Amino acid sequence: MNKSEKNKAMKLYLITGLSGAGKSSALKVLEDLDYEAIDNLPVSLLHNVVDMVLSDNDSGQHPALAIGIDARTRHFQPEIILDSLTELRARKDIILKILYFDSSNEVLAKRFTETRRKHPLATGRQVTDGIIQERRMMGVLRAEADFVFDTSDLGSQELRQILRQQFERQHGNDLSIMISSFAFPRGLPRDADLVFDVRFLRNPHYVEELKPLTGLDQEIQNYVAQDERFAEFCDKISDLIFFTLPEYKKEGKSYLKIAFGCTGGRHRSVFMAEKMAMLLNDHGFKANLYHRELKLEKLIN
Repeated sequence: MNKSEKNKAMKLYLITGLSGAGKSSALKVLEDLDYEAIDNLPVSLLHNVVDMVLSDNDSGQHPALAIGIDARTRHFQPEIILDSLTELRARKDIILKILYFDSSNEVLAKRFTETRRKHPLATGRQVTDGIIQERRMMGVLRAEADFVFDTSDLGSQELRQILRQQFERQHGNDLSIMISSFAFPRGLPRDADLVFDVRFLRNPHYVEELKPLTGLDQEIQNYVAQDERFAEFCDKISDLIFFTLPEYKKEGKSYLKIAFGCTGGRHRSVFMAEKMAMLLNDHGFKANLYHRELKLEKLIN
C-alpha cells in the first residue's frame, strides 16, 4: 500500500481479548474519539459492516471503525475469525489493527468477584475456570494482535489516557509517552518498555521529617538531587531516551511506557519520573505521568 492509498484507507480496529480486561472501556474511548463503535458483532457480519461503512461515508474525514469481538460473540470460532482477518488485511481500502486486552488471572478473578458479574464461560463453574478456558480460546487472536494492552496494573483513568493518546485520530502519527513510577516489591509494570531502577539514590524514607512526603514535594526533590550521582544519572538516562525515541518512531511505534522504580514507589521514583517528563516536555514530546503507588495521574502540557 503506497502513501496515497494509506491516506484514503479506512481505519478498522478490532477490539478483542479477555472478559474483564478493558475491552468495553476501550470501545467507549474510541467512540469518544469519533470512531464508529460496534460491540459483540457476529463474525459473519464483519465484512458486510465494513463495506456498509465505506459506502456510506460522505464526510471529508476518512471513516474509522472499532468493532468488539470476544468469546461472547455468537458462533465464536477463532479459526473463522482469523480467515476473515486475513482477507481484511489484504484489502487496500482498509488499515486493520487488532487491539488485544489482557490481564492476569488473579486480577480478572478479583474484578469479577468485586463487581459480582458472571464470567461468560464460567456458567456453573468457578470464575477461574472460565478465565482459563477463555485464555486458551483467545490465544490465536493474541498472537495476531498489533497492540497488546495488559491492564493488570492500570487504573481506568490511565487506560483511557493511554488509548486517547495512541488512537486520537488527528494525532495518529505522534509518539505518545507514559512515564510512571512504581515500587519494586509490588512488581514491575507489566507493559513497560523501559524500566530504570533508582534504588541506588539516597532514600528519604530514613529521614523522619521527609518520610511522610512524596517525590512531588520540593523537600524530597532537593534531598534526592543532592545525591552526587543524581546529575550524572539524569544525563545518561536522558541521553539514552532522546537517542531511542526517534528510532522507536521510525519503526512505527506509537506508544512508549518508561518506568522508574524504587523501594516504596513514593519518593525517588516519583521525583525521577517527574524530572524525566518535564525534560521530554521541554523537548517537544507529549508525556503523561502515572504514579502507581500514589494512584495519581498527570498530564504534562
